[in-house]
Amino acid sequence: MTVLGFSGLGAGLGYKLRVLPGADPRTLRMRQGLDSAAALIDDDGRIVASAQERHDGDKGTGAFPVDAVEACLRAAGAEPGDVDVVAHGFDHAPPRSGTDDPHAAGWYHGVYVYDVQRALLTDAVPKLRDTPLVPVRHHLAHAASAYYLSGFDDALVVVLDGAGETEAISVFDGAGGRLTPRRSHPIGSSLGILYGAVTHHLGFQFAMDEYKVMGLAPYGDPAARAPAFRGLVRLGPDGAVSIPVLYADRTPAERETHGGVLSVLTSLLGPPRRPDEPIEQRHLDAAAALQRRLEEAVLHLLAAHLDGPRPRRLCLAGGVALNCTVNGAVLRSGLVDDLFVQPAAGDDGTALGAALVAARRTHPAPPTRMAMPYWGESCDPADVEAALRTLPDGCATTRLGEGALVDAVADRIVAGRVVCWFQGRMEFGPRALGNRSILADPRSPTMRGHLNSVIKQREEFRPFAPAVLAQEAGTWFDIDEHWLPAFRHMLVTAPVRPAHRDGLPAVTHVDGSARVQVVVPDEAPLFARLLTAVGVRTGMSMVLNTSFNLRGQPIVRTPADAVATFARSDMDVLAIGEHLVLAPGRD
Repeated sequence: MTVLGFSGLGAGLGYKLRVLPGADPRTLRMRQGLDSAAALIDDDGRIVASAQERHDGDKGTGAFPVDAVEACLRAAGAEPGDVDVVAHGFDHAPPRSGTDDPHAAGWYHGVYVYDVQRALLTDAVPKLRDTPLVPVRHHLAHAASAYYLSGFDDALVVVLDGAGETEAISVFDGAGGRLTPRRSHPIGSSLGILYGAVTHHLGFQFAMDEYKVMGLAPYGDPAARAPAFRGLVRLGPDGAVSIPVLYADRTPAERETHGGVLSVLTSLLGPPRRPDEPIEQRHLDAAAALQRRLEEAVLHLLAAHLDGPRPRRLCLAGGVALNCTVNGAVLRSGLVDDLFVQPAAGDDGTALGAALVAARRTHPAPPTRMAMPYWGESCDPADVEAALRTLPDGCATTRLGEGALVDAVADRIVAGRVVCWFQGRMEFGPRALGNRSILADPRSPTMRGHLNSVIKQREEFRPFAPAVLAQEAGTWFDIDEHWLPAFRHMLVTAPVRPAHRDGLPAVTHVDGSARVQVVVPDEAPLFARLLTAVGVRTGMSMVLNTSFNLRGQPIVRTPADAVATFARSDMDVLAIGEHLVLAPGRD
């Protein structure tokens, strides 16, 4: 059975513009159905997946993922006629009669309803016109994306995001290959919406830049704003979380803009920061207090559901599960014995989850532990050759064998060069995990500033992640061997061991933590070989690893994207397929 899943609400932007004509781009992001993607699962359970933003360049897009669907079919060597079922990661019901929101019916009939999804699918891929389309509850899709890939037969599965159809938090029991709902919490409990609203208040983008607030938080004093956030996020019996401020959006206009919530935040935290204004101490303190309260709320919720005789295995999904600091707090809390976070934990992952739900309904199967999410398009040698012909004058290109390429890249990383690394199949999810990466020396005291200001052209407070061989991870970071699998997808923070913090300035955050990627040679052989070569030269098999993109750009997808991005950047080296490219004047 071949199942195609997709995420996103392709009609959402058009309707939002009709409701709020002339709205600024930050306000337009205050809607469901962003991060559209496609995933295909074939008869043998093989997965291919792709995010639409990698194709159209619109970061976080909610457009119908036509390009991603076509890419999945190509990568799987399939035709539309081979698809038995299409699944979508939303299943909205009509709004209650008597609602005071005139937009609610418009959103349902113009954006959410099954017929709209059917029409979008048929318009995009006409040959899927007669293929069954199965709507899947949003939080069930999130839960499936984690549970069925965790390898845990028996686990607690928790979904935390902005909102599903009517819920913001869902708790499931995963057992025997089945997901059984245990409890859900309404949208008034949405930690994701609150975090997004504060993100907007701090001058960043709702439903996109929450990770910036996470990175900003260690610079602030959480105690300075703790009383405000204790009032905003209230913890009740049996793991209950309530956020009364979310009911401040009383009018239809406020519900479209979170105007009521933002007004309350202004009264508590001071005037909102415009995106072009400097970051002040009050902004740092607000970020710190928000992050601290988020961690407290998540641990409060989990403690209520993990207090029992069952194995303490936990699967997390939903946008809040992309908060690496929260995941680190969960791991170190003592509440769980095993932790799995699906690497595409945001809404792009519901394309995969919806496909898994549809597949399991007709072909039940136990959970299996996924390896690396290298599910995207491959590094085709012919495409590499064509892309290299577009390089500007002055670039020096050499074709090398694998061993010589690894040695040449390792030499340059150790020499302080910035290397673009484009190999194998593209990752699915927001993290570059060693196939579409920018790599550098984590020991360099100037590298972090250089990458932020010159290469990535982003805020100076943003941290970078280390990628380290699994057998060495415990040497440099406070990670017990038992927990190494939880760090494979760069979604959990760990303390850098105090003795090594001064020696790893490019990847050690201000609070002494790092967002570690543990690399297992069997899962990423070429990347592991490079780390080994760096280790021979430096005594640590580790590199700084960040995504191969520039400011405002999705991670590169094709060789043409890679070459064009390298050519307009100030990076030193491009390793693409078998080729080593040096920028003019570099050696």
